Amino acid sequence: MHHNLIKIKTFFYMLFLPLFLFSQIPEQVEFTTADGGRISADWYPGGKRAVILAHGAIFNKESWRAQAKQLVSAGISVLAINFRGYGKSIAGKNRSALEEDVLGAVNYLNELGYDTVSVLGASMGGGACARAAVKASVGKIYKLLLLSPVPIPHPEKMKAEEIIYIASKKEGMAEGIQKQFSKVKLPKRIFWIPGSAHAQHIFRTNQSQYLIRLIIRLLKE
Repeated sequence: MHHNLIKIKTFFYMLFLPLFLFSQIPEQVEFTTADGGRISADWYPGGKRAVILAHGAIFNKESWRAQAKQLVSAGISVLAINFRGYGKSIAGKNRSALEEDVLGAVNYLNELGYDTVSVLGASMGGGACARAAVKASVGKIYKLLLLSPVPIPHPEKMKAEEIIYIASKKEGMAEGIQKQFSKVKLPKRIFWIPGSAHAQHIFRTNQSQYLIRLIIRLLKE
């Protein structure tokens, strides 16, 4: 009887293992930008809400894999992009127009028919997402989450259903982040994480799980 039970368990394990492994491997997708760029991305299909993950300067789309899997487990679809000049992503007319990559990602998900499309950008990616929110039409972006973002000229012009800043209390950019936040129009919130880690580096500290749980809660509100 015990031997048969082991055989049954092994059968179900081997049956569902490929499905489990497939769910951990993102689909490679591409989309175009308004200025003629071509952006590569990791696509993790999940629930009816979707979020775009925009990396920092020393990172890439693969740097989000651990967080993407947790977001998908919480029922949120994830599109992690490589900015122009990273990996296989190709710039359009303006090599520095990273905001076009974010807007292209938003359009890509809108065409797929998701209930909400939110954006999460870190450091350089946060600045790109902020500039995209300035350029986007009203209603395009649901939640705009900016993780230790670099500053932009006119943060008061950003448009989203809600704008949320997240940063470490003691990081070098904390004062500048607070100044940017003070200019943002309502509705808005800011969350300060203990420590001094900057942007995606927070995921390498003991605040990692707190941060991803916070992001999931904010995206599902």
